[in-house]
Amino acid sequence: MKALTFNPATDTFAIRDLPVPTPGLDDVLVKVAACGLNPVDAKIVRWKAMVPDMGADWTPGLDVSGEIVQVGAGVEGWKPGDRVLYHGNMLRPHGGLAEYAIHKADTLIAHPPVSSPVAAAAPCASWTAWRALHDKLRLQQGHSLLVTGGSGGVGGFAIQIAKDVGVRQIITTCSAKNHAYVLSLGATCAIDYRAEDVAARVRELTGGKGVDRALDTVGPDEDLAVAEALAFEGEMVELVDVVRPGAYRDVFQRGLSFHQLSLGAGHRAGPEAEARIVRAGTACSRMLAEGRLSVPVLETIPLAESGPRLVGIRDRRSVGKTVVVL
Repeated sequence: MKALTFNPATDTFAIRDLPVPTPGLDDVLVKVAACGLNPVDAKIVRWKAMVPDMGADWTPGLDVSGEIVQVGAGVEGWKPGDRVLYHGNMLRPHGGLAEYAIHKADTLIAHPPVSSPVAAAAPCASWTAWRALHDKLRLQQGHSLLVTGGSGGVGGFAIQIAKDVGVRQIITTCSAKNHAYVLSLGATCAIDYRAEDVAARVRELTGGKGVDRALDTVGPDEDLAVAEALAFEGEMVELVDVVRPGAYRDVFQRGLSFHQLSLGAGHRAGPEAEARIVRAGTACSRMLAEGRLSVPVLETIPLAESGPRLVGIRDRRSVGKTVVVL
């Protein structure tokens, strides 16, 4: 089969011919229709140390739309021919940037009634946004929300999910050229992070109060502005780096709370954590099917272009989603 491989010795991507992998006891073999590209895939050079035995045939690709062609002996509830969607385990070798991929059956979800590219654009970004806003921040209609990086994958989905919740004030940051885009997603105000003091502008927009909830999708050091923008007893989710309350102004007296979230870490934390991934995926798929969530900027590319594109995603911020179609 054709696959995009990553060589940890040279930090390079290459298209290679590999044997079709064999599913383990609890796994399924999936014929890949589409695979979404994400910053975490592009930054494999930074997390390869977590996989000491990573070889030159390691295949990345986490967000997979496809069809089951073989099931492991211990798999129940799934069969060949089932269309499925999943967010993969980054510490396993047979990812979705290949004609065939392996995934543990426990975190599969039924494929939503949308096209494969649209489905594959959703898991990492939209499921992360859903978990951040619902599981961590417990977002409610009356809250105000700040989302940094609103023109990116997670940020764009977060704006839409917050709008669906009924949040009254959704403030986001992005470059000026993307303001119209984020406003079309449902943001009530866009701040040009390059030209404006984000925390000061947020306080101006909220009558001096600050926001009730915040989601930082940008990092590093963006957490400083986000924490400063929080209202009394406000809460923040940090996705990119580790929160550092000691660096934030008057954090105790302001009663601030902080959360971390790594969607894929749930694959390695037992059945309850796996169920949280499935719950988020099921909810987002329902929203996609009902038209309450969309992928307004979607580019599809062939597998041959996936390596250079991952390098590009690593080196710059992107707008919308890119999906590899096989």
